[in-house]
Amino acid sequence: MIDASQRRYYVCFSLLVLATLLTPIFAASFGAANIHLNDVLMIFNTLLGGDMPSAIDGSEHAVTITQRIVLELRLPRILLAFVAGAGLSIAGSVLQTVTRNPLADPYLFGISSGASFGAVLVVSLFSQTGLFAEMFSGVLTIAPSFTAQPWWSWSTLSIPIGAFIGASLSVLVVFMLSGPGRSSQVERMLLSGVATSFLFGALTSLLLYFSTPQAAASVLFWSLGSFAKASWSNLLLPSVTVGVSLLVMLAFRRQIMALQAGDETAHTLGINVAKLRLSMLLLCSLITAMLVATCGGIGFVGLMIPHTVRLLFSGRQPMILTAMLGGLFMVWIDVIARCILFNQELPVGIITAALGSVFFLFILRQRR
Repeated sequence: MIDASQRRYYVCFSLLVLATLLTPIFAASFGAANIHLNDVLMIFNTLLGGDMPSAIDGSEHAVTITQRIVLELRLPRILLAFVAGAGLSIAGSVLQTVTRNPLADPYLFGISSGASFGAVLVVSLFSQTGLFAEMFSGVLTIAPSFTAQPWWSWSTLSIPIGAFIGASLSVLVVFMLSGPGRSSQVERMLLSGVATSFLFGALTSLLLYFSTPQAAASVLFWSLGSFAKASWSNLLLPSVTVGVSLLVMLAFRRQIMALQAGDETAHTLGINVAKLRLSMLLLCSLITAMLVATCGGIGFVGLMIPHTVRLLFSGRQPMILTAMLGGLFMVWIDVIARCILFNQELPVGIITAALGSVFFLFILRQRR
């Protein structure tokens, strides 16, 4: 027999799967260009093997323009937003579990700030407008973002590598500042994360101050978060990173959940707690670094979505549902960012920060 909690889980899972399948169709109809939902359905029908009508809105030229907007601009952006939301959500969920800190989040822990610092450091020093551009000309310089590059090139991998080093360094600083005490570990780690975030934020501002105006303008979006640079070419690395990381976390799901009962209980179950915690923290740093390098700093998603899932499923923490809900949340936040202002685009990081700050205060009130 299926009890009430399992029935609710299956119902929510089915609804989320349905929403995941329908969201790209509906989200692709929103934006600066007015595209009717029927036109989007025709384009998706073509992708699935159907026939494309000879005209949309009465002209063959409109067919080409509409197809290009949907397939080359909006669809990659929707997929990147879904991947980013899913990755940040599972990173926040695992961080909260392995640290036993309900307020843990890549943004509040300073991981996003460390990743942003690493990315900005690489761009400020080694880009074609960076400080070391002449010294490393033709060897380590980074091509402009609009230049197509293979995924294995230095231009493509340098920013994620720099972001990962910065994110890992921020995790190390947080644990050094939080100290060995356990009675106030949650509060210590939270304050250490905030301090680390300010530290790397100050270092990033210092880099921008000494950078060339061109480099400073090109890295401004890392402090705000945006999917404006989404394309099919820069979708591969974050998708593979988030997908593989999710599979690894699912493989170690039982060991991760055992940490909620305490380190001593996990030790009695034969789990190497220190090794598991360090591995998961580095994996969360890798996810955050890759997403920061691709779409900039987007905060509080890893805090809001796991708590929302726990409210829906008390005592459970399904990672697949967390990933799907986070992806859908991020897609529609991006739709709001594209449509809330006339002929302008609001950075998604501003919206998530506004929502997340209110949610953070709510969580603090509940803990009190």
